[in-house]
Amino acid sequence: MVGVSKDSAASHVKFKEKHELPFPLIADVDKTLLQAMGVWGEKVMYGKKTEGTIRTTFIINEEGIIEQIFAGKQVKTKEHAEQILQK
Repeated sequence: MVGVSKDSAASHVKFKEKHELPFPLIADVDKTLLQAMGVWGEKVMYGKKTEGTIRTTFIINEEGIIEQIFAGKQVKTKEHAEQILQK
C-alpha cells in the first residue's frame, strides 16, 4: 500500500505520524504521477468547481496489473478500508 498526494514531504511526515500509517506516502508536488494516473482534474467541492486530486484507489496485484479502481463517489471514506478488504 502506498499513498500519494501533492502535499509536501514534510506534511506527509506529520500526517503519517498523526494517523500512525504503516505505509509510505509519496509527495508528488509537481503532480507528475497524479496526472499520469488520471487522478488530477476538475471536481466539485461544496457545489463549486475546482481543480485537484480526485480521490482514487487502485488495487494492483503482484504482477503490477490493476485489478480494480475505486474513484469519485465510489470511495466512501469512512467505509473504504472495508470496501477494499471485501474485493
